Amino acid sequence: MNFLLAVFSQTGRSLVETWRSQLLSLMTITLSVLIFTFFYLVYNNALHVGNRLDNDLRLIVYLDDQPDAALQQEYRHKIEKFDKVERIEFVSKLEAYDRFKGQLNDSQDVLKDIPKDFLPSSIEIYPRRTLESLSRIKGFSEYLETLPGVLKVQYGREWVERFYSFIQLLRVVVFLSGSLLILTTTFMIGHSIRLTVFSRKKELELLRLVGASNSYIRVPFFLEGALLGLLGSIAGMASLYLLFRWIQAAFAGKAEGMFSFSFFDAPTVCMIIVLSILLCAGGSFVSIRKILSV
Repeated sequence: MNFLLAVFSQTGRSLVETWRSQLLSLMTITLSVLIFTFFYLVYNNALHVGNRLDNDLRLIVYLDDQPDAALQQEYRHKIEKFDKVERIEFVSKLEAYDRFKGQLNDSQDVLKDIPKDFLPSSIEIYPRRTLESLSRIKGFSEYLETLPGVLKVQYGREWVERFYSFIQLLRVVVFLSGSLLILTTTFMIGHSIRLTVFSRKKELELLRLVGASNSYIRVPFFLEGALLGLLGSIAGMASLYLLFRWIQAAFAGKAEGMFSFSFFDAPTVCMIIVLSILLCAGGSFVSIRKILSV
């Protein structure tokens, strides 16, 4: 009990005596967490855009003839052999005609003298709406073109490729911002600990002379780093939430029906805070260990 009271007392006194450098470290951690979580939030929401797509994410396989039940089963087996899909729909010539007629609305008279079987039968394939499936759509299309009786495969090639490239770019940005978070927090925590150690150099030497253990000397600095990580991550997440709410309020109604962005769930927020604490505490531990071993 006395050990814990002494440790917390040492930590508090250290924070008070070096509050300028600690404030700078706290601001750096907050900004780093904000930058990382902002791009991660955009990336996380972009991954879920595919879940809200409708007919934009499908492959239409046009056939030279209408398949019977046995051939449909064979097509289904070959399609699912390449990749798992959400669903497969076979559209007959008459169903294609009815769809086309319904799209014409008031101009249906143009179909008066045209036979109802002039449109080809087709297979509509709805792939899983994940980044992995998006990355394989081009190969999926090329595979479908090799199936017997296939005339043409159609899908939103340009849209899918642009969306996938955007996701890949975001992934790189998230990685770089995460690396920035690690580097800046490690550097700032290490710098802050060095300043604290130098300001208390005589006191630490005296503690060693009277027999203080390395744990007694190191733990306050470890707690100092953990506390900065906690406060910095909470401040960063709070700033991100305020930014998120401002963007929601500023663009409310303008993108309604197109995109619906959401904030992190509670487990993700807790995970980010815990990781920040561990990162700062680890940086502090490594730094003080190097200094005291000299």
